[in-house]
Amino acid sequence: MITPTRALCLVAVGVALMACSQKPKAAAAKKEKPATVDHVQGAEVSRVTLTSHAAQRLRIETATVRSVTTSRSGGVRRIVVPYASVLYDAKGRTWVYASPEELRYIRHPIEVEYIDGDLAVLTSGPPAGTTVVTVGALQLFGAEFEIGH
Repeated sequence: MITPTRALCLVAVGVALMACSQKPKAAAAKKEKPATVDHVQGAEVSRVTLTSHAAQRLRIETATVRSVTTSRSGGVRRIVVPYASVLYDAKGRTWVYASPEELRYIRHPIEVEYIDGDLAVLTSGPPAGTTVVTVGALQLFGAEFEIGH
């Protein structure tokens, strides 16, 4: 025999099970993409824009392109980037991801003359003062080419 207490428990369990089977409204809403990719007109590169949450998850770190005298430059100032910022593509070309504004990144071609410790000495690349990605460039490359989507 079902007592009123048992009946109430069965109803409560049934309601709880129904609630579990329904999708929460937040999950049903369209999720924001962590990265958006916009092709740059007339270029072979695209601009990658991350959400602030995505940038935190990727632990994006940046540094500034500098003009310095290196141990091999003979006193001449050279444009350098941290070697950690250098990205090699499948064809062996070298790139850095420049960040012209917060959470926006664009792949920039560079030519490395030589490596001096933890610096890449460039013959061409972005000018001194440009912000480049030192941690997370490979993930930006994957996002730009929508690898894994």
